Amino acid sequence: MSDRLDQGRPYALSVFRAVVGLLFTCHGVASLFGVLDTAELPAGRWPGWYAALIQLVCGALVLLGLATRPAALLGSGSMAFAYFDVHQHRALLPIENGGEAAVFFCWTLLLIVFCGPGALALDRLLADRRSAAREAREEREAREAREGGDGRLAMPA
Repeated sequence: MSDRLDQGRPYALSVFRAVVGLLFTCHGVASLFGVLDTAELPAGRWPGWYAALIQLVCGALVLLGLATRPAALLGSGSMAFAYFDVHQHRALLPIENGGEAAVFFCWTLLLIVFCGPGALALDRLLADRRSAAREAREEREAREAREGGDGRLAMPA
């Protein structure tokens, strides 16, 4: 049973990453545009509007699995800042100070930084394409070197 679960780990990680990214994106959309039963933040207001922008952009990148680790790191850091700047001074524990979401996002995004995007991510697709293009270029260069560079077989001197 453990082997089967281990085989599914990269796919489960992809689903986990996508769900966390979607939820983080929703927080940004709600705050920036005043939807999903949330009041709109005034543009440029520190720190809330910038946090919402980070949530929207980083959440979308994490959702898609594009630049996943840097986006997750920025999102995690912004949630750590939010917790200590906005919530922590109200009470010691997150359940008392309303900071549960900030703590949850901080730690889940940090986990994604270390675990990566999983098997189903645009990062992986782009890396595979770059690798295939690099291999094709190296093969073409090796063939040209064997043929003398102009398409004909090289003649010994």
